[in-house]
Amino acid sequence: MRGDTLRGHLDMLVLSALRDEPAHGYEVIQRLRERSDQLLDLPEGSIYPALHRLERAGFLKGRWEQGAGPRRRVYRVTPKGERELARQQGDWQALVKAISAVMEGT
Repeated sequence: MRGDTLRGHLDMLVLSALRDEPAHGYEVIQRLRERSDQLLDLPEGSIYPALHRLERAGFLKGRWEQGAGPRRRVYRVTPKGERELARQQGDWQALVKAISAVMEGT
């Protein structure tokens, strides 16, 4: 899937990937890939800036964790992020409904 197809929806996808369980950036990439049957194979250069932007906006909270390898920043959705995700999902559903109506001619 082309990157420009996702323009404007990346934040919603990242928040959705983190909704149920905190994760670091690479895990977010893997979740998006797995949940989309490999259609969303987004580069780190898209995901990490989105994570940073969402954290600055207060939608995510990050903390550094040390594991077996190098330390990683793990992100979780904040209550403000949950509200933003719900708003974006509502907008997305309205858009899909409108596009479907146009394509079906109704």
